[in-house]
Amino acid sequence: MSYLKRGNGTLDYMPYRLAESRLLFRGPKPDLTGRFNAFLGGTETYGKFIPEPFPARLARETGVASVNFGVLNAGVDVFLATPAVLQVAQRARKTVIQVPCAQNLSNRYYKVHPRRNDRFVGASNVMKMVFKEVDFTEFHFTRHMLGALAARAPDRFTTLRTELQQAWVARMKMLINLIGGEIVLLWMSDHAPDADQAGIDLGTDPVLVNRDMVERLRPLVSDIVEVVASPETRSNGLAGMVCGEMEKLAAQHMLGPAVHKQVAQRLKPVLVQ
Repeated sequence: MSYLKRGNGTLDYMPYRLAESRLLFRGPKPDLTGRFNAFLGGTETYGKFIPEPFPARLARETGVASVNFGVLNAGVDVFLATPAVLQVAQRARKTVIQVPCAQNLSNRYYKVHPRRNDRFVGASNVMKMVFKEVDFTEFHFTRHMLGALAARAPDRFTTLRTELQQAWVARMKMLINLIGGEIVLLWMSDHAPDADQAGIDLGTDPVLVNRDMVERLRPLVSDIVEVVASPETRSNGLAGMVCGEMEKLAAQHMLGPAVHKQVAQRLKPVLVQ
C-alpha cells in the first residue's frame, strides 16, 4: 500500500478510528473480515515519515493483510487501555508487538497520559519524597524528566529505573496474556538489547529495556525477532523518507525505509509459518 504525498511534502497517513477508541491509527481502514496479522507498536510501527512501513511491506509480500496499530510514542499502557485493539489482536493469525520503552508507563512514581504515553502527567507522593529538591511542574515529557533526574541524582535514579523495569515486565506479561495466540516480539532499534544505555541522555529507544527483561517474556511468546539497524542503513539519513522542512530534524533521529525493509525481511519467514 502506497501513501499519497501531500502538496506540502508530507504523507497522507489516512488516519481512522477503531470502534469507540479515541486513538488515530494509520490507514487505510482495514477489512477485518478476512485473515490478517496485527502489529502493535510505537512510532516505528506506525511508520512516521515512511511511505511503506514494515507492516504494509509484509502485507504486500505475503498476501496476508496487516492491521497497523502503531501509535506514536506508545508505551504498553495505551494498548492495555484500548479494548478495541485487544479484541482485534485476539482474532489475528499472529500478533507482532514492537518492544516499547519502559519510561512511558504509569507506575508508583509518576503517571503518564493514557493515550500519549510519552506525556508526563504528575509525580506521586513517593516520587516527591525521593526527589524533594525537584520541581516537577517543569516537565512535560517522560524522557526529559528522567534525563534530568539521572543527571541530578544518579543514585536515587537507580531506584526509579528498577521500578520502571519491573513495572514494564509485569505490564508486558499482562498484554501478552490478554491477547493470547501466537505473538512475536520485535526488537527494532539502533542498538542491541545488551548494549550499555546507562548514559544521562538515556540512550535511544527502547529506553531502559535490556535483554534480561525481554528474555523474561520468551516463555509467553512464540518468537523474538531482533533487528539492529546496521551502520550502513543508519547512514542513509533522510533517503526515502517523506517529511516537511520543519520535520527534518525529527526525521533524522528515526529509523528509515532501509531498516523497515530489513525488519520485513526478518519477520516474513516467521509470519508465513
